Amino acid sequence: MSSVVLFTIVSLSVLGVLSAIILFFVAQKFKVFEDPRIDQVEENLPAANCGGCGFAGCRNFAEALVKSESFDGLYCPVGGNETMEKVAQILGREAVAQDPKVAVLRCNGACDFRPKTNQYDGASSCAIESALYGGDTGCQYGCLGLGDCVDVCNFDALHMDPVTGLPVVNDTNCTACGACVDACPKDLFELRKRAKKDRKIYVACRNEDKGGIARKNCEVACTGCTKCFKVCPYEAITMNNNLAFIDADKCKLCRKCVPECPTNAIIEIGFPPPKIKEPADVEATDGKTGPAETIMKESKESINNKEE
Repeated sequence: MSSVVLFTIVSLSVLGVLSAIILFFVAQKFKVFEDPRIDQVEENLPAANCGGCGFAGCRNFAEALVKSESFDGLYCPVGGNETMEKVAQILGREAVAQDPKVAVLRCNGACDFRPKTNQYDGASSCAIESALYGGDTGCQYGCLGLGDCVDVCNFDALHMDPVTGLPVVNDTNCTACGACVDACPKDLFELRKRAKKDRKIYVACRNEDKGGIARKNCEVACTGCTKCFKVCPYEAITMNNNLAFIDADKCKLCRKCVPECPTNAIIEIGFPPPKIKEPADVEATDGKTGPAETIMKESKESINNKEE
């Protein structure tokens, strides 16, 4: 073997060893320590990566949970209180329970109530149509019906109703991740507190036009008449910009506001049908009052006695 070849081999070996030593010290200098609890927390998250927590994914959310001193503002809507309790046990903290929520569509303007005034001929996207103009009906606040909310839902909790042309929320599958809230350009979705038996009462309208104009463009629009506001005994209803709003935290589901709405803009879901009270007493001509059958029986007996 020539001296040139031998020198080359030795030189490369020395350079390799020196490079390895340099890389080792550089790696030690810039080594980033990662808390092993991050992996533990991530394993207990639902791995939905839906962004409902406000972070890009479950990994980012796990890092934020480990680094934070408390859980203020940090909550996984998909996993709920059960998941947050498991995370709290890993980190040795106390979890704060929150009321579960569900998405609702604040628009009831189906095709029968809100006829189209023009035909949209463009990309099948609510965001694009909303950017071009107010919509294909007279109501510029209503649902466009192109299903952007359905496309972003990862939990099969939304589908388009072919009859009404509106999205329908499946309460069982809804995790309140908020994806539909962010996707709707008309800001029609709202996350409301989930009540027992999934009962809900809310104003299904976002139209801020004055009463006459709103009613002309949609038969079930809120006209801002304030009738619901006046009968609410819990101060759960507020009026703003010709529009009523029901606060889910204050509402006791008493249903007093529902029959007061002249346009049926207030939606009630999950309730049994109202009981129809039949009159139990009838006022007789002789001043007697009691059940109708008793009065009629007494009248017949009185007539028979007179005939005898």
